[in-house]
Amino acid sequence: MKPIKILALFVALIASFAPLAAQNNTITPYSRFGYGVLRDNVSSAQAAMGGVGYAMNNGRQINVMNPASYAAIDTLTFLFDIGVDFKYLTTTQQSIGSTQKGHNTTGGLNYVTMQFPVTKYMGASVGLLPYSQVGYSFGEEIQNGESAFSGSGSINQVYAGLSGKLFKGFTIGLNVSYLFGTLLNDEYVTADNGSQTLFERSVEVSDYDIRFGAQYSFNIGQKNRFTLGAVYSLGKKFLGEAEGIMYDTSMDTEPKSLGCISLKENASRPATHGAGINYIWDDRFMVEADFTYQPWKDCKIPELEVDGYQIVGLSEFDNRWKAALGFQFMPDPRGNYFKRIRYRLGGYLNHDYITVRGFDGALNNVRDLGVTLGLGLPAPISRMTKTVVNVGFEYHRRYSTPASLVTENYFQVTLGINFNELWFWQSKIQ
Repeated sequence: MKPIKILALFVALIASFAPLAAQNNTITPYSRFGYGVLRDNVSSAQAAMGGVGYAMNNGRQINVMNPASYAAIDTLTFLFDIGVDFKYLTTTQQSIGSTQKGHNTTGGLNYVTMQFPVTKYMGASVGLLPYSQVGYSFGEEIQNGESAFSGSGSINQVYAGLSGKLFKGFTIGLNVSYLFGTLLNDEYVTADNGSQTLFERSVEVSDYDIRFGAQYSFNIGQKNRFTLGAVYSLGKKFLGEAEGIMYDTSMDTEPKSLGCISLKENASRPATHGAGINYIWDDRFMVEADFTYQPWKDCKIPELEVDGYQIVGLSEFDNRWKAALGFQFMPDPRGNYFKRIRYRLGGYLNHDYITVRGFDGALNNVRDLGVTLGLGLPAPISRMTKTVVNVGFEYHRRYSTPASLVTENYFQVTLGINFNELWFWQSKIQ
């Protein structure tokens, strides 16, 4: 398959899946703050291993977390990976003198990626992934009325990446992404007399991102393989605009603009530093440990205030770090069907960038911990096929500390299909 045909196929796929990717599948009141819940470019297979991937490069699974991994693909293989997920969330909210509980469900398309060889020593990847997501709905009583809060939207990224081998065991890579999307935060204020006013805050992003990656692999003996991986993404100012509007929903009037500001001088995001170590024994057992650090504390979010009402600017940031550990075991790569199943297990602890104020006005950190497990099921089409159906099960707990404001327990099922076929094979006529 020629590169121009691959590019045409990718454009067609993005055009088909982009509307689905714009549909948000996040449900958490914590996504009201900052730029929402950040995603880490994790595939369904990686999600079942705690979200590791900085040092993963087996050439049979697309790994967007580290673009240096693309060069591991062989010259005959074409990879296509699509993932969806389903979430069930239970929420416990502590209020002054009361405790409220609730539950919700959501799900949808998560990502679509593809990878292909360029030369014997180079590989490339393109795809559509979420960068951050907002999704919540809750209410509270106020003086002489009540307020209802809701949010939706996502910042998505279309990326293209290239990786090459510099010398034996050492590869470098680069991802260039276009970020786009709109985050909406709505507040409906309903007075006791029945009048209702909508305050809407929107952040529209049109930006770019660059990620560098490197990996070094070496063998000790015939069965032991180690890989060290590292990534770095640029910190920069966000590009786009933020706007506030007010609309009296109880009267037939036009929305009133409360101001519009550029993100360039009022919003920023930090650099991303990531590192990992991967160990494989006899192509059967794999373990990886990763660490991510993002210095969000000095970053900004746009502030827009009219007549003392804050339209945009809902959070103060803290530095984010995440530690993850994942395992995979396949009994026998050349055995029967059940021996070729990949068994996965993992976990992570995430100290988030979001902070929230408690009833006493003090800031609280948001933390997220998870336990994951899953299976990589070989497609039962042919014994020679390398296509894998990845199924994952995850339990996550998100909470604030030291004050426990909102505690979330959510269960997630992920499903991904990693098509791995010999699309570049040319048969010979005898």
